[in-house]
Amino acid sequence: MTSTTILLVGHGSREKSGNDEIERFAQLWRARQPDWRIEICFIEFSEITMSEGLRRAAAGASRVMVIPLILNAAGHVKMDIPQAIDGARLRFPNVQFLYAPHLTACDPILSIVKRRLKGAMEKLDMPDPTTTGVVILGRGSSDRQANGEMAKMARWVMEETDHELVDLAFTGITWPRLEKAVQRQTLLGMTQVVVLPYYLFNGTLVERITRQVENLKTLYPTVRFASTAYFGFEREIFELLEERVKDLERNAPASRMPCDGCKYREFAVEHGMGGHHHDDAMPHDHDHGHDHAAHTEHDHAVAQAHDHAHTHDHDHPHEHVHP
Repeated sequence: MTSTTILLVGHGSREKSGNDEIERFAQLWRARQPDWRIEICFIEFSEITMSEGLRRAAAGASRVMVIPLILNAAGHVKMDIPQAIDGARLRFPNVQFLYAPHLTACDPILSIVKRRLKGAMEKLDMPDPTTTGVVILGRGSSDRQANGEMAKMARWVMEETDHELVDLAFTGITWPRLEKAVQRQTLLGMTQVVVLPYYLFNGTLVERITRQVENLKTLYPTVRFASTAYFGFEREIFELLEERVKDLERNAPASRMPCDGCKYREFAVEHGMGGHHHDDAMPHDHDHGHDHAAHTEHDHAVAQAHDHAHTHDHDHPHEHVHP
């Protein structure tokens, strides 16, 4: 794969440690795959923008494999990354650019979540799953498919464990929020609650979750709380990305990203609904982790474009909101 560059696309965070962790992840991945040329870039909050990352990846390569290090697909996966790739194809016409799917809700991710849950239960004084509620806590998006992937994961956790109450909550954009989910669980008789952040790396939202859980301990002094860590460095994440690369290598059907040329993007571009095309070197000053009004409007417009463009009845396995 000497003429191929793998471009790992992280989200980027205002919290420097989050970006540093993605850098470290890339270093560990290079150690796992010493024959691969692996570059990294960030969608925002970094000087290594998509445009710069694609430029570096294309240098001396005949093929670039763009691999998103993102759990759920919303505006960034559906719009921003494909638009940046479109720009790179114009700048580097002799380089082939391939785009892999995001990580998705899948069995390897479920394995990580179950392992985190088991570790949290072991730390509780009375690890009874029938009286221990679980809250899977994600970023949240106005893209229903992105939220739906998390809902699927919550259902899978319920199916594969003895926990009778597994709820879904979000840190922003959509509902319910963590506090409401915990209120519901305590009203239904849960005496312990495990909060499972559905995040890859550290960031401003992950740190906010830590503060929220501490506040909940004060509000519910008779309830035991446990919160787990994010899971970016787990073995399954590396293996999933390696599977994406191998799928692209053999041109497997699963490697074809539906958003690359789909009607959703064509409609959105035609009607001026393009996503954030982060080609500038400096990070722009907003955080999708909160309820940013402009971003919410953008998400809803794109979701409406998707509904309008796709009148047929199938799902696009195409995170908005950031760490």
